[in-house]
Amino acid sequence: MKQVLHVGCGSATIKRMTPGFQQGWREIRFDINPDVRPDIVGTTMNMTAVADESVDAVYSSHNVEHVYSYQVPSVLKEFRRVLRPDGFLVVTCPDIETVAKYVAEGKLTEPLYVSPAGPITPLDILYGHSASIRNGEEYMAHRTAFTAATLTAELRAAGFGMVGMRRQRFDLWAVATRQAVGEPAARQLMAEYLPARPS
Repeated sequence: MKQVLHVGCGSATIKRMTPGFQQGWREIRFDINPDVRPDIVGTTMNMTAVADESVDAVYSSHNVEHVYSYQVPSVLKEFRRVLRPDGFLVVTCPDIETVAKYVAEGKLTEPLYVSPAGPITPLDILYGHSASIRNGEEYMAHRTAFTAATLTAELRAAGFGMVGMRRQRFDLWAVATRQAVGEPAARQLMAEYLPARPS
């Protein structure tokens, strides 16, 4: 069975991942918070508990914005390090370009949508979920941001062979392979492991 490292899993499980992970995958849960009972306690800045080339995929939902911009290259290189040669990364984070439009319209504190954690405003997306931070979870603060172009550039600079990008509501979704792959394989990965395009 293939293994996916679920980085920053929180209370979520593989059931919350994209459709491609729903069959034939074993999840390894990785999180900074021991209270969510991960398989491995750690941070994206210290993944030494995960061996080189040991997993088939890395799934990172809303983690890369929690480190400073100068730390992003190290985090992405760690994601690449733990992947097997034919492995791939699925990463999602806020699309700051889309969020900035709402800020420019004066809607900084108006809810954009309701998540399991409650209403999410542009201010939450810019700086981190305020309710979580107020409750002492300071690691939930956001320290950097990405556009489609900057996330693509960071992934390529970290050595990923192919990067496919998709916008979904207020998020960016990317799939990146450890080694270069052809266009048919890239399209297949995007179809299986990224959310469907909005209708």
